[in-house]
Amino acid sequence: MNKHIIAALFASSCMVAGGVLSTVPNFAAASEIKLAKDAIGGTVTGAKGPEAGVWVVAETGDLPTKYAKMVVTDDKGRYVLPQMPDANYKVWVRGYGLLDSKPVAAKPGSHIDLTATPAPDAKTAAEYYPAAYWYALLHPPAATDFPGTGPEGNGIAAGLKTQQHWLENMKENCMFCHQIGDKATREMASTGNSKEAWAQRIQLARAEGDVSIGNSGKFLAATMGNNMARFGKERGLAMYADWTDRIAAGELPQEAPPRPQGIERNIVVTVRDWGGDHYIHDQISSDHRDPNVNANGPIYGMGTLTGYLEIFDPKTLKNTHAPIPSLDGSQRHNTEAQVHADEMDAKGRVWMPTIYKEGVEAAYCKDGSTPYSKYYPLNYDKAAVLPMYDPATQKVEVIPLCVGGNHSNFTFDADNKLYFSGDNTVISWINTRVWDETHDVKQAGGWCPMVVDTSGDGKIDPDRNNWNVMAPPTAGGGEGSERTMQMMKGTEFDAKKDTLLNVHLYGMTVARDGSVWEAAYVPYVPSAIVHMIPGKNPPETCKTEIYQPPLQNGKYPAFGVRGVGVDAEGVAWAAFSSGQVGKFDRRKCKVTNGPTATGQQCPEGWTFYDLPSPHVGGTSATSDFVYSGWDDSHGVMGLGKETMFFPAINSDSVLAMPKGTDKFVTFRVPYPMGFYTRGVDFRIDDPKAGWKGKTLQATYASAAQWHQEDGEGSNSKIVTFQMRPDPLAD
Repeated sequence: MNKHIIAALFASSCMVAGGVLSTVPNFAAASEIKLAKDAIGGTVTGAKGPEAGVWVVAETGDLPTKYAKMVVTDDKGRYVLPQMPDANYKVWVRGYGLLDSKPVAAKPGSHIDLTATPAPDAKTAAEYYPAAYWYALLHPPAATDFPGTGPEGNGIAAGLKTQQHWLENMKENCMFCHQIGDKATREMASTGNSKEAWAQRIQLARAEGDVSIGNSGKFLAATMGNNMARFGKERGLAMYADWTDRIAAGELPQEAPPRPQGIERNIVVTVRDWGGDHYIHDQISSDHRDPNVNANGPIYGMGTLTGYLEIFDPKTLKNTHAPIPSLDGSQRHNTEAQVHADEMDAKGRVWMPTIYKEGVEAAYCKDGSTPYSKYYPLNYDKAAVLPMYDPATQKVEVIPLCVGGNHSNFTFDADNKLYFSGDNTVISWINTRVWDETHDVKQAGGWCPMVVDTSGDGKIDPDRNNWNVMAPPTAGGGEGSERTMQMMKGTEFDAKKDTLLNVHLYGMTVARDGSVWEAAYVPYVPSAIVHMIPGKNPPETCKTEIYQPPLQNGKYPAFGVRGVGVDAEGVAWAAFSSGQVGKFDRRKCKVTNGPTATGQQCPEGWTFYDLPSPHVGGTSATSDFVYSGWDDSHGVMGLGKETMFFPAINSDSVLAMPKGTDKFVTFRVPYPMGFYTRGVDFRIDDPKAGWKGKTLQATYASAAQWHQEDGEGSNSKIVTFQMRPDPLAD
């Protein structure tokens, strides 16, 4: 008898809802798919044959934490779910153009052929699209409506000079906490006046389910209200009301997301709950300089609104947390300790720059007793705070600084300086080698004011009286931002003087040559990247440069820099909330100092790439938002050394651009929808295990966790990516 007929007879006796569970091998498939004892595999077939480029998802609640793994089918519809812990799983198919198939029960070692379920209509199919595809349906005011003339004029706030200023408020101020375009935001529960419904929605903001967060919900509601007012409140409410009204009337995304292609089908994604209902801002699992650090060790997350360091053990799948203590030495849990981001050093210690201050600033910060306070004294009322967790002691030590920040990155030298962002006029650091030797932060800490050599003499004048001092910028446009931009254009400063920058710093990194690159994201349009060269004897030898996206025909190709990464060649990669990535090669610059070096002096250094999501309402902004950029310097993910990775927060994805290419590779997290990560890190657990020993880590970092597909009561999640050599490797 033909072996295919025999296989069919076996299959017909083992039918289960949504698929075929083989209690004995399926001989036809077994000749093509080899399964390890801890794998689940089979073929996905639709009405027209094999379904290529769809996800097979396996999920279980049997383990210490909720656990799901997902892979993509190859061009013959075949799949293999590798390295499955012993548990009972529900397995189903998800894909663009499909309805989720009915789950099938399975255990590791099972061969399951699944039947894909076509979506009955376009509306049902679109329910599985990432938020970006729905967000693209927004209709912002036309470019010809600007500038804003206020409530007595066109209703657009007077501070919004161009359509790009409006778009930046949409992107930066309305998306830095959560996705927009997901089911929770594109649908309104109330009926009637949609503008009133939107006004009510933004006043009902909350951060997470934990009552310990105190007034953070009120804070977010106020923030959302302020951001709506920045549009011109009524005009902003009208835009969002029109959007949800059109969707309620049946309008659908104008294009469908593509199914995974090529190497995108080799990815394995594992998702596990962690941190309870605490909002986790960032995660770290290894040293960004050396992915071999902390092999098989815990993954750490920042409980920003609760003052916890979350600790997840990937071996036991158990989660614990360490409270951040107060600076007063009492070990009292400081629930206001807003740990914001994290970096790991070569010892596996976790350093957590924060956005809160505590206690009293030390006298040496301003009394001239150190080279730094003599050169540029800091007059802040409270101390900046740097918690550090040591896994050897399992304790958090809190270090007071003169100035701290919200992001950080280590140098590549023996000093292991940890540089910070977050201030407006200085870039600061702590020399962790000196700290370990002395435990004296006065000796270990330092900072440089951001002074640009606009005089063009090749050095910074140490006399502060010979610096132009810029007015502080403001987030929403207006006088502060306008004054800053005027001075950066050279209209209000003495060209014979150097110029002290005043721009707000955010995501940053340190280059291998010891220079520092930081995102200056306020003022949002155009924003800039700042390059600080410490020199041999800081602070006297510190020099700063600033580079903006070039102004072309009254527009910027991108705006709203959130973060910046640097590759091994010193090329900076700027992540723009407008939905682009900008590559900046300083080596191409003809001008780096002098009176014109105020931002627009090096258009030749820039190359821009649109993210692969649709544009918003036909504008220059894409419907996605890229938060930062990270260099896979060791080629951990198998795409080659120096591949740049970017978290794309509105499309459930992490994007990669391999070195020497100009196209993004998209790695989607299909379940649960709502994957919003701010950063990624790479780790090698076992260099001899091939792809199985190499991972990329990320986390669900939305402040509104109930927006996720799993709804109310959902937790943050740690996400592990692995890149196989082919879709069937187990």
